[in-house]
Amino acid sequence: MNRYVQLTIFVALVAFSLLAISCGSGSDEEVPSAPSALTPTAEEVPSAPFLPASAEEGTSSARAYVTNLLSATVSVLDLSTNTEIATIPVGQTPKGIAITPDGIHAYVTNQLSSTVSVLDLNTNTEIATISVGNGPRGIAITPDGNHAYVTNQFSDNVSVLDLGTNTEIATIPVGDGPKGIAITPDGTRAYVTNFSLSTVSVIDLSVDTEIATIPVGNDPWNIAITPDGTRAYVANQLSSTISVLDLSTDTGITTISLGDAPWDIAITPDGDRAYVANFGSISVLDLSTDTERGTIPVEDGPWNIAITPDGTRAYVTNRDDNTISILDLSTDTELATISVGDGPRGIAITP
Repeated sequence: MNRYVQLTIFVALVAFSLLAISCGSGSDEEVPSAPSALTPTAEEVPSAPFLPASAEEGTSSARAYVTNLLSATVSVLDLSTNTEIATIPVGQTPKGIAITPDGIHAYVTNQLSSTVSVLDLNTNTEIATISVGNGPRGIAITPDGNHAYVTNQFSDNVSVLDLGTNTEIATIPVGDGPKGIAITPDGTRAYVTNFSLSTVSVIDLSVDTEIATIPVGNDPWNIAITPDGTRAYVANQLSSTISVLDLSTDTGITTISLGDAPWDIAITPDGDRAYVANFGSISVLDLSTDTERGTIPVEDGPWNIAITPDGTRAYVTNRDDNTISILDLSTDTELATISVGDGPRGIAITP
């Protein structure tokens, strides 16, 4: 054995002896152990962010925006507390309202001002106005959020708005007295109620032109399209009926008789039911049979209806007593009311 190997063995023996001495003379706690997963103390554990009870239970933080015709304002409602939390001044006689798919902006038609107010929903302020035709009333936004279409009741046309620049880029001639408007879920067509002609105009949105008209009941007011885009339902005020349209053929296929003077209609997200604002109540329609299944008493002058994205609640503007009725759609009953501005008309709920 050479000297190098002897020296190596000697060093190893010395190191082993020192290690044995240190291990034997100390307590177990002093012996370093292999690394392991550590359990931090209470002070070291970061606490989860506190959530209010409503958030922990999954209650939506959605808001509703209500146009107040006589106050020239928009009421902002917190739907987690069902209270009015702000008002936004807009133009004269605001009527229709639509919210962009991303929930960032709302667009309000001001009929006497012949403008559309642009609202920033983060700050609840009006940030711009857009000049449109005479007597703007209904408004609908395309599913991609790029354009809005506004019915101009007194100029018998529809304004096309570019929402990237907030400008009017075209107008589309339609029938006499256009009021309501709805856009198909795929964004290819718009359907406009022509109040004075008792027709519905069909607009091809790829070329922004009217391509057909559909006869409906007397004085059609508002229109709603099913989530699958196969049918439209038109509220005919003077006929007290709902016209059912087949959108694959753009023809009427049946009518539903209702109470007095239906104004507005909204369809649940699952497409099973529709809720219709009549002169003094809300009709509930079963869309599998196209029949009325019941009515819900509400306050004075129900006008417009909006349904929450989860389909559990509906909110109804009552124009004559300045309130919003809250409907429980599992029981089809009115739960409560919310006071808003003077003469509430249009309503929209954030996505």
